[in-house]
Amino acid sequence: MNVYSTKFGYAGPNGPEKWGSLSPSYLSCSNGKAQSPVDLAKADVVWNKQLKSLDKHYIPTNATLVNNKFNLGVHFEAKVGDINIDRKNYSLKQLHWHSPSEHQANGRIHDAELHLVHLTEDNNYIAVLAVLYKLGDADPIISKIEDKLIDLEKQNLAGHKDVQIALGTFDLNEINKRTHRYYRYVGSLTTPPCKEGITWNILGKVRTLSKKQLELLKAPLDPECKHNARPIQPLNGRKIEMYYKPKHA
Repeated sequence: MNVYSTKFGYAGPNGPEKWGSLSPSYLSCSNGKAQSPVDLAKADVVWNKQLKSLDKHYIPTNATLVNNKFNLGVHFEAKVGDINIDRKNYSLKQLHWHSPSEHQANGRIHDAELHLVHLTEDNNYIAVLAVLYKLGDADPIISKIEDKLIDLEKQNLAGHKDVQIALGTFDLNEINKRTHRYYRYVGSLTTPPCKEGITWNILGKVRTLSKKQLELLKAPLDPECKHNARPIQPLNGRKIEMYYKPKHA
């Protein structure tokens, strides 16, 4: 779902403030009223005791590392696992990284953000699970593919474009751990066409990645996309719901 006919970027004439004018199919980027990302500001967050736990049961699956030029992604070739939201099943299809983070935590910008993109079986509904990162210890998920990221950068420097690298079995068990806090709101894709109606779920636990890992995620990207975070969008009256269950509960 990261194939676009019209080139966009994060700086210059194709930057975020221009996205809506680059193509008729990108109009939501400038005209939409429920856009993403947003700031998870305390004043806009409501604790909703009716929200269910966000259970994740991802299984090891063959995957491919893809350089989308505006981000690096991992695409899955078979069933990985589902999340259930409001009695709808969403299957994980791909994941990708942004740096710095797109969503802010009460005004704070983190060093990176991981998006796990899920679709319903009919492909009509999208749910994204987002994970914020700060610099620190290496992330075990990225560690598993560091050698492939280095290979991708080498091929990029050699002038090879549209590179895809087989990862073999990719294991997301780290993400399966129980989530004690998450934030949910309805927004949009953060890249063109900025489609709305996306169910966002931002995990409360901030993970860490190393400086080397952060550099590897940026290295193969187009120059105007190395800082690939869309600016914060207005809530326009939307509320952000919070799920919270203490560890001892």
